[in-house]
Formats: sequence, C-alpha cells, structure tokens
Amino acid sequence: MATLEARDLTKDFRLGHRQVLRAVDGLSLDLVPGRTVALVGESGSGKSTVAGMLAQLLRPTSGTIRLDGDPAGRHGGALRRYRQQVQIVFQDPFAALNPYHSVDHHLRRPLRLHRRDVGRADEDERIEQLLERVSLVPARRVAGMRPHELSGGQRQRVAIARALAARPGVLLADEPVSMLDVSIRLEILNLIDRCRHEDDLAVLYITHDLATARHFAGQVMVMYRGEVVESGPSDDVILTPRHPYTQLLAAAAPDPRRPRSRTAPGRRPMAGQPVGTGCRFRDRCPFAMASCERRPPMASVGTDHQARCWLHAEDGR
Repeated sequence: MATLEARDLTKDFRLGHRQVLRAVDGLSLDLVPGRTVALVGESGSGKSTVAGMLAQLLRPTSGTIRLDGDPAGRHGGALRRYRQQVQIVFQDPFAALNPYHSVDHHLRRPLRLHRRDVGRADEDERIEQLLERVSLVPARRVAGMRPHELSGGQRQRVAIARALAARPGVLLADEPVSMLDVSIRLEILNLIDRCRHEDDLAVLYITHDLATARHFAGQVMVMYRGEVVESGPSDDVILTPRHPYTQLLAAAAPDPRRPRSRTAPGRRPMAGQPVGTGCRFRDRCPFAMASCERRPPMASVGTDHQARCWLHAEDGR
C-alpha cells in the first residue's frame, strides 16, 4: 500500500528562446490505497504530462511529489524505490513493449530490477502467475511470444502484468483502452479495477470518457488547458456538472436517449490565450462575462465538490 501526494505541480515547456507553454498549472491531487481518481479532459489538456511527472519521467517545473509522506526520490536507489512503488501503464501497448524481446523478457526484467532476492525458479513461477492473473493462458506459451504475435488487448494485458511485477502501491493508467477495440475495453478496465481491489492499489485513471470515469472512479478531476476546472465525487461531477466546460463535455457524451447533434450547446471556436490573463475557457463559454478577464478561484459548489468559475465565486456575480 502507498499514498501518493502531489501539490501545486507545474510543468513548462520552452518553445524557442522566449515562448513558454505551460502544460500543467498548479495541479494538486491525492492517490490513496484502494481508490481510483479519474483525470478527465480533451486531448492536449495536460493529462499525460501529469502522469509523466508522477511517474518521474518528467521533472516538474515547480511543486512537490510525496510518496507515503516522503519527498519523491530523483536519483539512484531512491528513484528506483519510488518507481518500484509507482508504476505506469501507457496508452499505446505496442510502443510500450520492445518488439525484439519476448513476453518472458518484459516480465522478468522488473522482477530482477526490483526484487533481486528472487531466484530463477521463483521468477518462472512468478511470471506464470502474472500471465494467468491477466488472463493470458497457457502462460508458458504466451511467455515465449513477441509483441507482434499478440493482439492489442493481449499486449495491454502484458503491459499491466509488467506493471504488477514490481508489486507497486500506485498504478498510473494513462488512457489504457483508448487504442483498443471497443469490444475489449471493458475487459481491460475490469482487470485494472480487480487488481486495484485485490492489491489495495491507489489508481490514477486518465481518460476522456466520462462514462467509464464515473463507473470506475470515486473522484473525478476535470482538466482544461493545464489546470483543474472542476473536481469532486464522480456522480456529482458527471451528473450535475457545475463548470461550463464539464457541462459541454457531458452534453457531447453519447446518449442513446438523446437526439444526435452536430455540436455541443454553447460551443465556440477555441482561441489562443496567454497563461494567467483570466479564465482560460472564456472564449468558448456561453456564460462569459466581465469577471472572466480575471482568473477565477476554486469555489465550493457542494460537499467535496469544487469548480473554478466566477459563476460560483462570491465576488464574481
């Protein structure tokens, strides 16, 4: 079991000598054992950058990351111990696996890196158990195969097994089903959820799908252009969204009971906007007003439910 805390994470990318792109701006979250937090937003909103920082693949420009109360290690043994506890499953299972190596190699490597006291016979047994756990059987035959011999769903199961091999306390799932066939997406999500329950994992589920976020996560955080604009219990955020952006996402989600429409209500063309000059959603917001020229604060809109919008701030009416 492990608890991962992030406070005020910011990530800037330089585009040339003068221009700076702020991909993530002041994000804070808590991942606790046995629970799933969903990070939802459009492509380019900064979700994968958050995962990269939490996995120590990207260094934050500012902010802190703590694992079980201790600062995240960045070098040597401290970094190895952190990565043993915090594992990530990437979006593209084929790119995440080396095509030149067998499934056996992909699973044996983390066992040797993070569990050096395990002998060869124990490694073989553990690999077989991992493959059976993710429903890849017969395990011995699958272990000898290479990624190109597997389907997309099977490759993602191998990636999940590789993450579990280190026996982590935190699992970062970065859109783990978006590149898979629709028919097997639910199976993969159910697998991750079962592992969360069995191993008491803290899970961050990154997605653009509101329906699966509500089903698999107890808390939802909605990102727009690098910052969290709404957060709270999944049912509250998705069924009664309070930020205009979340409302547009919910309106655009497929619903067989609702007639199809070409665009979400109130949607406006997206326009460029410098960081820190006001509400980043105001150029698309149907409720934009003069107050939106200033950056809105996070306002409480319910029990553990917050929205970054002047519509709900006391001095913005």
